[in-house]
Amino acid sequence: MTQCPGWTDSTHRHAGRLFDSRPSATQRVAMSQFLNSSLFVMHSFWSHHTRSIRPLQASFSVWMLAVTTHATFGAESNHTNTVVLDETGEKNLRIETVAVEKTDFEETIFALGRIEAIPGKVAAVSSRISGRIVDLKVSPGDEVKGGDVVAKIESRQPGDPPPVIDLKAPQAGLVTRVEKRLGDPLEPENALIEITDMSEVYAVARVPEHHAGRMKAGSVAHIRVAALPDAKFDGVLLRFGINADKASGTIDAIFRLTNPGGLLRGDMRAEFSIVLSRRSGVMSIPRAALQGDASNRFVYLKDSKLAHAYVKTPVHVGELNDRFVEITSGIEPSAEVVTRGAYSLSFSGASNVSLKEALDAAHGHEHAADGSELEHGKPHEDHDDDHKEGHDDDHADEDDHDHDHQDNHGEEHDHDHEHEHDDEHHHDHEEAHEEGVSPMWMYGCCVSLLLLLISVFRPKSAAEDEVTTKEEG
Repeated sequence: MTQCPGWTDSTHRHAGRLFDSRPSATQRVAMSQFLNSSLFVMHSFWSHHTRSIRPLQASFSVWMLAVTTHATFGAESNHTNTVVLDETGEKNLRIETVAVEKTDFEETIFALGRIEAIPGKVAAVSSRISGRIVDLKVSPGDEVKGGDVVAKIESRQPGDPPPVIDLKAPQAGLVTRVEKRLGDPLEPENALIEITDMSEVYAVARVPEHHAGRMKAGSVAHIRVAALPDAKFDGVLLRFGINADKASGTIDAIFRLTNPGGLLRGDMRAEFSIVLSRRSGVMSIPRAALQGDASNRFVYLKDSKLAHAYVKTPVHVGELNDRFVEITSGIEPSAEVVTRGAYSLSFSGASNVSLKEALDAAHGHEHAADGSELEHGKPHEDHDDDHKEGHDDDHADEDDHDHDHQDNHGEEHDHDHEHEHDDEHHHDHEEAHEEGVSPMWMYGCCVSLLLLLISVFRPKSAAEDEVTTKEEG
């Protein structure tokens, strides 16, 4: 684009940003021509005024161009990026939304590890006398309470019958091991049953050594296990392992966490998101809402005015963690962003309900197929039907002339010429009709023309003549 005299690069950069709505190729050409002419006209107008008002030149012109561009392309861009579903389609996609808000954002690192029992919470059941197991009441996996009878031992001391003693659980917990069978002999030095309190467990992460330096006691980790995909656990760092692994370059980081319901079991594979730092007041969204590739990130926002409609919205992202994505620009707080079903919306443009039908129902009058307003309140379908009838009539006339080709060659040639002219006119009209002309675009052109006329015919004041004379001198 050729720059007008007196306009800075900054002014043109600001004007160029008005094309972020990505209009069609034809519209971009038209808008580019209008932008060039508008910049020239406005420069001509302001050049006839005193220097005292020239600082207003850039701000006023860019403001007017912004209004015109937005009015011309803003609505069409939104319509192009809008996905409209019916109620059934929305339920089938299981659409879920959350409100965008500013929260505490965490910088995290990822690590793998396992769940382990806390050694101090493992207890054994044994007998103080030698004997034979005559009753075994528990099996591995059973939950017991402290003081429950778990086995009975028949003493080797003489008697008729021999004395029998009860073995009781020393603590509540999960029976993790049973070492003997019913009828086996039992000696005091051998444990019969192992009971583990699983109300709290260790989660041991294998952390790269260069990240371990940024962690300290009390650091928090968000932990998931493959066996419980819907459960989330938070652990607190107690300490690091004694030795590092030379082969992998990692060291054990031991986190302590509660185990409500006893769902976690020993040796379960775990995934860790270890928090290294935290920032407050950061606008973020769930990771499931973010779509696209690294060069083209976007989300779907729920339309606040149109039911079952979702608008594809480009965004700029900052940092990512295991759960959230930082949004630096593109959406505002309180907007509703699609989380579940966002990926499916990318393939749901051809739904049972078109954008035209949805807008017709919402606004109470007809719209064009692309969602724009119809001119003079006349439906496009009727307009196209009229053209189609005229076009068919022309074809019928052409067929009649074909029957009389040998006798009326000159007339047929004239008719064909007229028919081709009508086709071109019909095609051009259809293109213009499809593109549509925004009223604000025409208003902008009228304002530009008015400014040009004022600048040409307005007589200069004495002060302006004096300034002009000095400049020429």
